[in-house]
Amino acid sequence: MGVFSLRILVTGSTGQLGSILFKQLKASDYKVKITSRRKPEGIGHFEWVYSDLSSGEGLEAAVKDVDVIIHAATSPIKNSKMVEVLGFKEFLGKIKHIKHLIYPSIVGVDEIPFKYYKQKYEAEELLKNCSIPHTIVRATQFHNFVENLFISKPLCKRYIVPGNFKFQSVDAGEFASHLIGLVGKDPQGRAEDFCGPDIMTLKEMAELKIKKIMNQIKF
Repeated sequence: MGVFSLRILVTGSTGQLGSILFKQLKASDYKVKITSRRKPEGIGHFEWVYSDLSSGEGLEAAVKDVDVIIHAATSPIKNSKMVEVLGFKEFLGKIKHIKHLIYPSIVGVDEIPFKYYKQKYEAEELLKNCSIPHTIVRATQFHNFVENLFISKPLCKRYIVPGNFKFQSVDAGEFASHLIGLVGKDPQGRAEDFCGPDIMTLKEMAELKIKKIMNQIKF
């Protein structure tokens, strides 16, 4: 079977990463199927199937007749335990036929004691202990996550930036391209982490953001 004859399923196709994957794959020659709770706009010739990891509804229809899955579905705030762990475990039970499951994760899930991170790590362990051929690829946080969490929230009309915090954030589009590039490769188990090019403090990131805003202002 040729690379472009593989049929790809993207889960979470309306989420941040999933929507970027969806847009990038529209320009590819892959046969693509997408699944989410809401139907994305402009799906073109793609097949969309409703599914919900928190209830299990639609999962069998979503995974039918696909070869590779990029599992972008995630829920860091609402029903996170159900989606990230319990729903994912049920999902794994329905994809024994899959040639390759690509699982995006986060750098530090095995070290940072946040609930969501612990759940992502638990999901990694479920995947590692099953027989499904897979690639787990951890990325550092996306640029906009760091901005939204720490830089873009004014407090009392001021921006409070804990300047000593350091990040090596990545562009979500670049990570999506990296994941798509794994489709035609053999499953790697735990792949090399995908990290941003620069390690910067939040103060440095804030200064860059301000500079970018100022350059966009037309006098």
